[in-house]
Amino acid sequence: MPTRYPQEAVLRDGRRLLIRPFTAHDVDPLYEFFLRLPQEVRRFAWDRIDSRPLVESWGRELDYAKVLPLLAWDGHKVVADATLHRRTGSPLRLVGRVKWLLDPAYRGVGLGTLLINNFIDTARADGLRHLTCMLISDFEADAVETLRNIGFQGYTVPGYGTDPDGNQHDMIKMVLKL
Repeated sequence: MPTRYPQEAVLRDGRRLLIRPFTAHDVDPLYEFFLRLPQEVRRFAWDRIDSRPLVESWGRELDYAKVLPLLAWDGHKVVADATLHRRTGSPLRLVGRVKWLLDPAYRGVGLGTLLINNFIDTARADGLRHLTCMLISDFEADAVETLRNIGFQGYTVPGYGTDPDGNQHDMIKMVLKL
């Protein structure tokens, strides 16, 4: 991790947050964060974030060389979770994949940009050549816009994603060349 943590971050609205990697001691606050998210956000998450055993497994199986999980804290409350995933020994070993979830009350104030910029710095220091993020085009339009503003290019795949009700959604693969 070339970036030093913890970091204090000041959002555009003046709120101050602490950014630091997830540790095994953070299982409870991370799980509570996931449960606080609106159902319409949780149902589109990449993982079953309402499964406490899954979140507990993340705490037990931490490997920062594979996944760098960052949490944003407002006091004792987690308000964002973002992860940078890396592969070894594959054709995609120089590509990092980003996933993120933000508390709706912390969107639009620069937190997503701050987290992604941390990952860009880390990816460059680690010799990665690209960062990618796969998003649901309509549901995550604000995240698409954030990534575009940073310099990511988008490639839409019609009907690629399926929601829990079986409805198909266009997805957009966002790619940043580092």
